[in-house]
Amino acid sequence: MQQVATDPGGEELSLAERAYRAIRDRLVMLEIRPGAPINEEQLAQSLGVGRTPVREALKRLQYERMITTYPRRGTFATDVNITDLAHISEVRQELEPLAAAQAARRATAADRATLTGLRRELDGAGSSGRDPAELMHLDLQVHRAVYAATHNPYLEDTLVRHDNLATRIWCLFVDRLSDMAGHVEEHGPLIEAIVAGDPDTAARRARSHVEGFEQAIRAAI
Repeated sequence: MQQVATDPGGEELSLAERAYRAIRDRLVMLEIRPGAPINEEQLAQSLGVGRTPVREALKRLQYERMITTYPRRGTFATDVNITDLAHISEVRQELEPLAAAQAARRATAADRATLTGLRRELDGAGSSGRDPAELMHLDLQVHRAVYAATHNPYLEDTLVRHDNLATRIWCLFVDRLSDMAGHVEEHGPLIEAIVAGDPDTAARRARSHVEGFEQAIRAAI
């Protein structure tokens, strides 16, 4: 019988899913640097799983453009290419407002409780002394909670993948960004609109957030 782990929401996770989420977030946060070789055995040992779950995870991550495999050379973390920013933003500017609006319409009591908890964490994010990595983890949590609240698995999957790619770009330029905490705190009004069940305001704030992200990155280049 396959072992399972449980995520904070109580969902049972297979070993392959656990490996996927762990490796994905290391790639997103640039803990595995762009261009770095991917070693299945080392990953398996660090995660405490066998090589088969790691192999399954890497197949998914290749599809999601997080890693790439070259014949006779091996597997590597994909480079972070700033020219991808416009393409990623083009997708997010259309789908983030849709997700925010649908979350405002469809969020369950459990979704609203999760979002309200994250809203509390956002209060004073800039003055709490959190380092950039902590702020980025909080940013990822907020985005993923909003996407989950849409209850549309196809929309959620698409946006998680594009947000992951956007966050890699953000991590690359984090030392040049002047108001990272302020960018994260912008999620507060968005969450409030979703919890209040106001799809129009939620969509408007989501679009503004994505546009502001792209402008901040371009200003930092």
